[in-house]
Amino acid sequence: MAGNNFGEIFRITTFGESHGGAVGVVVDGVTPGVDISEEDVQKELDRRKPGQSSVTTPRKEPDRAHILSGIFQGKTTGTPLLVILYNSDADPSAYDDIKNLFRPGHADYTYLKKYGLRDWRGSGRASGRETAGRVAAGAIAKKILAARGISAIAYTKASAGITCKSYQPDQIEKNPLRACDPDAAREMLQKITAIQETQDSVGGVIECRLRGVPAGLGEPVFDKLDAELARAMLSIGSVKGIEFGAGFAAAAMTGSEHNDEMTPSGFSTNHAGGIIGGISTGEEILFRVAVKPTSSIARPQQTVDTGGAARTIRTEGRHDACICPRIVPVIEAMAAIVLLDHLKRQIALHAPES
Repeated sequence: MAGNNFGEIFRITTFGESHGGAVGVVVDGVTPGVDISEEDVQKELDRRKPGQSSVTTPRKEPDRAHILSGIFQGKTTGTPLLVILYNSDADPSAYDDIKNLFRPGHADYTYLKKYGLRDWRGSGRASGRETAGRVAAGAIAKKILAARGISAIAYTKASAGITCKSYQPDQIEKNPLRACDPDAAREMLQKITAIQETQDSVGGVIECRLRGVPAGLGEPVFDKLDAELARAMLSIGSVKGIEFGAGFAAAAMTGSEHNDEMTPSGFSTNHAGGIIGGISTGEEILFRVAVKPTSSIARPQQTVDTGGAARTIRTEGRHDACICPRIVPVIEAMAAIVLLDHLKRQIALHAPES
C-alpha cells in the first residue's frame, strides 16, 4: 500500500489498523539533541484518545505512547524515532454481522475495489484511529517549533449549525467540543445530544491559527505552503474542504478589498491568511477545514452486500456523534509537521556550502 509517508525532510510513516495489534508512526529527520519524552507525546495523545465525553466514542483505549527508538538519555539522536500504541480495547466481533455489507460513507467499497480485499474490522487502515500516529509525530514537531516561537492552535469554530461568535483561546480545552466560544459550546452540546438520540451524527468546521511562522517558508510552485497544508488536511479521513484567510468569501470581493495593503509597520489586513504566492508572509496563518458528519450511525440505511444485493444496514458499535473535538489535535499535528518540514527545507536552502 503506497501513500503511508508524508514530508520531505521531516518525514513520517504511520502504520497499523483500528482493530489490529497496534498503531503508530516512524518519524525520520528529527533534529538531534532535542529533549523528548514519552510524556511529551502522551500529552497530545490524551487530547485525541477516545472516551473523552458524551459526544465521542466510548471505546476505552489508554493510547499509551511507547518510544522504541531514536531517543538516548532523554534526547533525540537524529535516527528514526518509532512510537507505538498498542490496541487494548479492540472488539472486531461488533462487525461480524456487517462484514459483507458496504457501510455508507465509509471506504469499504473503494478499498475492496482497489486491493481486492479489505479489513472489515472497524475500517482497518481507513479508521480514524490511524491518526494517533500523526498526533504522536505532531507532538515532536510542536516541541521543536515551540523552541523557535512557532505555535499551532486549532478549535471547533462551528458544529451542528452553531457558530462561535467569540474567540477565547483559554476556553478551548475547558469544554467537550473544544470550541473557542463557551456559550456556543453549550448550544452545540445540546443540539448534538439531541441528534445523537435520533441515531445520527454531525460534522463541523475547525479553524487553525499558526503563529510565529517566519516569512519565507514554502516553495513557489508545486510545494506552496498553502498547498502542502491543504494536502496534509485533506489526507485526514473526515476532512472534505479547506480555505485560507478570507477563503471562499474572496470570490465575492474586489481586488481592492481582498489585497492586503502594506505599511512600514506591516500588512494592514490578512485576507490572504498569511500566505502569498505559496510562501509565508510572517503574518498569522489562518485556515479552516470542513469536517463531515461521522459515517458510522445506528440509523438504518440502504446499501448493498459484496455480491451486489440490496440490503439494509445499521452500524452498531462505539462511534463519535461528532468527530470535531478529537480531530482538533490531529489538525494541529499535521500543521506542525508541514511547518517543521518546510522550516528544515528553508534552513537547508540557506546552509553554506562546505
